[in-house]
Amino acid sequence: MEDYNKIIESLSVRFIKSKNIRILQPVEIQNYYDVENSILILNRGEIHYGEDDNKVTGGSILFIPGGKMMSITYGSGDPVSLSNDDFINNKELYFQSLETTDVTKLEAENFSFINFEAKVFDSVNFFASLDIPPFEIQDNPRIVDIIKEITTENNSDTPGKDRIIKISTERLVIEIVRHILETRMFVEQLATNSTYFKDPRLIDIFAYIKNNIGGDLSNKVLASVANVSEDYVGQYFKMLTGINPQDYIEYQRMEHAVNLLRTTKKSIREIGKEVGYKDTAYFCRRFKMMFGIPAGKMRRRESLMNV
Repeated sequence: MEDYNKIIESLSVRFIKSKNIRILQPVEIQNYYDVENSILILNRGEIHYGEDDNKVTGGSILFIPGGKMMSITYGSGDPVSLSNDDFINNKELYFQSLETTDVTKLEAENFSFINFEAKVFDSVNFFASLDIPPFEIQDNPRIVDIIKEITTENNSDTPGKDRIIKISTERLVIEIVRHILETRMFVEQLATNSTYFKDPRLIDIFAYIKNNIGGDLSNKVLASVANVSEDYVGQYFKMLTGINPQDYIEYQRMEHAVNLLRTTKKSIREIGKEVGYKDTAYFCRRFKMMFGIPAGKMRRRESLMNV
């Protein structure tokens, strides 16, 4: 457990948003994807997710690690099936944002959700790096209480709410990790994919990529950072992480591009250049291939649940 304590201590956690959502009519999103982690509690109704059409019922929690593409259906009954792009263009037909904090009294199907970021050494998305699938959390009153506290604070104007939300989101991440360990979920993935957090040369590579996201990140450069040969660095990186370094770099660049789209007014061309793509058309093609929607629509939506 000491290794997990070290990993938890190294995590930087950032709250992004929280909302209560009323489901107006059932909808299936065929290729749901978001770079951030999402956790939701289904207050009333049904949610189905994944290739096996797993069912979440009222009172249960669904955790979706960032970077996982999946099918998800909100609401009971016969759903309208849409692509991620089509849903974004018409989400007001299916979701309604609720201002009330007491959603338990609502007769309509509804859920509360939180988006958050959790990075190891401020550079690697923790849950995505573990390569674990979305999963349901049952019978965990600690996590339920934290979700309710965050959503309630977020809808309030009370002094200190931002500090409470920050602290509570950090607690939320810890409780999710504890739940995984206590229930012995994903034992093999955890054993395999958490070990590389202890390799100092790999941490140096992660940090260099983060600090030079728009620059030269060739294997030659990464090899000099890790003090290994250029021929070996790709094998070394993949051996420890399960992916080759250039795939990891593209994911980091696209994730940074999403953040810039959501938080700045920079043009698509400027953003592409800032994250390392000189060819804007190529950047746009790669962006749509990864997220299923054009970069401009990612900006307009801000996030999937922005209703």
